[in-house]
Amino acid sequence: MELNGAQTLVKILEDQGVEVIFGYPGGTVLEIYDALLNSSIRHILVRHEQGAAHAASGYARATGGVGVCLATSGPGATNLVTGIATAYMDSIPIVFFTGQVPQALVGTDAFQEVDITGITHPITKHNYLVQDIKELPRIISEAFYIAKTGRPGPVLIDIPRNVSMDIAKFIPYKKVEIRSYKPTVKGHPSMIRKAVQKLQESKNIVFCTGGGVIHSDASDQVKEIIALTRGKVVSTLMGLGSYPADCSEFAGMLGTYGNQGANKVVQECDCFVALGMRFDDRVVGNPDKFAPEAVIIHIDIDPAEIGKNINADIPIVGDVKNILIEMIKLLEKSKGTHESIHFIPSEKMPPVFPGRNVPWILKKLSEAAPDNLLITTDVGQHQMWTATCYDFHKPRTFISSGGLGTMGYGIPAALGVQMAKPDHLVVAITGDGSFQMGMTEIGAIAELGLPIKILVLNNQTLGMVRQLQHYYSNQRYTGVHFENKIDFVMLANAFGAEGYRIDDPANASSILEKALNNGKFTIIECTIDPENLVLPIVLAGKGLDEMTNNE
Repeated sequence: MELNGAQTLVKILEDQGVEVIFGYPGGTVLEIYDALLNSSIRHILVRHEQGAAHAASGYARATGGVGVCLATSGPGATNLVTGIATAYMDSIPIVFFTGQVPQALVGTDAFQEVDITGITHPITKHNYLVQDIKELPRIISEAFYIAKTGRPGPVLIDIPRNVSMDIAKFIPYKKVEIRSYKPTVKGHPSMIRKAVQKLQESKNIVFCTGGGVIHSDASDQVKEIIALTRGKVVSTLMGLGSYPADCSEFAGMLGTYGNQGANKVVQECDCFVALGMRFDDRVVGNPDKFAPEAVIIHIDIDPAEIGKNINADIPIVGDVKNILIEMIKLLEKSKGTHESIHFIPSEKMPPVFPGRNVPWILKKLSEAAPDNLLITTDVGQHQMWTATCYDFHKPRTFISSGGLGTMGYGIPAALGVQMAKPDHLVVAITGDGSFQMGMTEIGAIAELGLPIKILVLNNQTLGMVRQLQHYYSNQRYTGVHFENKIDFVMLANAFGAEGYRIDDPANASSILEKALNNGKFTIIECTIDPENLVLPIVLAGKGLDEMTNNE
């Protein structure tokens, strides 16, 4: 069977089980779009390429599979860069396809030519510039394999237009074998035994669930090992939902903007088990003062993360799920023989900020929300309020930008999540600043008739930056206030969506109930006081390391 390059690409995507692709057309990808016309793959026309990247991210995170994204050359490709970096920082498996000018024009500064493989080299697991149509089956197959194995991440494939037009016999690439890429998935037996011995000797054990627990579907194993060791559980931002928040042993999210109780148990523990987390600065603060009395056991599939920010006393490289299974086997074999294991007798503590500063709207949302609710957020105060105030009980129910902290992520991510989970209720929680960065995809959501709900916490300011200026600039506010008030209800109506405004707590429950159950795309504006801050007054002016370590 002879196919052109574009038809070859689409055929391989179908063979990979791709059902949805997010993209925006242009001259160098005309043949690819033509090939998609008769494909089983559904193309979602976004309104901006960055939105396509974030939508593919939401899709991948909701399904646990690989997201797919397509853009043309030049500005189409460069508009993906923020989305690629967001996926790279949060270890999200996405394969990005970009068009490129014909090979004969590469290097001539042709119209809409850009070296996208060079630009994205530092923010992808791997990238390719296709030189020959015959390479397409191997390259695409490798890209999906690399994106989803080991530590997940984005892979980019740049395809010159002449490659899309060339014709060749289609030969499937049966088995991916990359000699230089062999991720370690099984932990070293002696290190696993050493870790289990330390667990048996320890009295105050804390397990921290990171994004790696969700990526490896290891939530059940975490529950098992907690039951065996009677330890406490804390979570990073990316790990929220990997352990049920309503369990008594769960102390909450740790770190600078985390739960005071979570930070307290970490500082008091004698054994800290890091599960698929990278000890970033918002979690650790001052490395010299993090869990000072604890033996650190660090389990991660990426060897580069172990010892990078915190020295690990017992490092174990491999897949979190595989390693936990082996640890559980050893613990069960010696179950009941180690009296030194004790549940930490500390009560669950409230969030680090006073209750009066917690947006009451989140409490009302949790009361009105059905069991199938999935939440995306942007970045800012609303993100931290959601992470610390809303209880997440299942993996893949909280989807947000962690490492890069990308404003404009939440709305397009919600688009991807809703495409992945059409039977679920998807709510994007955002601020008025982030809303204006991600609102390009309102058009796509409206056109598709998706019943997504966007909850806008509107304080007419860039809340988190204003908060930092409050603490660190002696309340000198510069460049953070929006002078013109947006009528979000009118904006919703302009796109054919339902619009509601909540400015009185007394009306919140009835409005939310109506909005969540109307089966339509809906924008809900909730006005909040810009003086509401994430951090408590008692910590004002302290450094991030001090706030993290509760000094």
